[in-house]
Amino acid sequence: MNINIKATGIALTDAIRDYVYKRISSIEKYLNKDSVVTTQVEVGKTTKHHKGGEVFRAEVRMSGGGVDLYVTKEAEDLYTAIDLVEDEVSRKIISTKGRHIRLLRQGQRAVKYMIKGIADTTSAGFNRIKAFRKKSK
Repeated sequence: MNINIKATGIALTDAIRDYVYKRISSIEKYLNKDSVVTTQVEVGKTTKHHKGGEVFRAEVRMSGGGVDLYVTKEAEDLYTAIDLVEDEVSRKIISTKGRHIRLLRQGQRAVKYMIKGIADTTSAGFNRIKAFRKKSK
């Protein structure tokens, strides 16, 4: 995974760079090992004139390897914003991965039933398959 870090409105210190790299590289375990994913991380202040409230922002853009997502979070602390954005990115990747696996399994199930000749593959057909299974048990 390629990680590009950019700071807006603040100085990008080594501590910030290391923290961002540590948090974002932990997402790599959810991605394919063979795919190349480019991750662009931008951290910084939203405006210079705020005296309180959500001032710091972290945003992540990931693309490549079947992943295309954009997440942005704001918080009162820069490190909290980085943590929030990392949690949201990992949640979205896990959700997307689960959706792809579910659709793959549904397709495999439809092919299996077409080969067996049990029923058609429409949603109504799957309901008939479930009813057929219950009767045959």
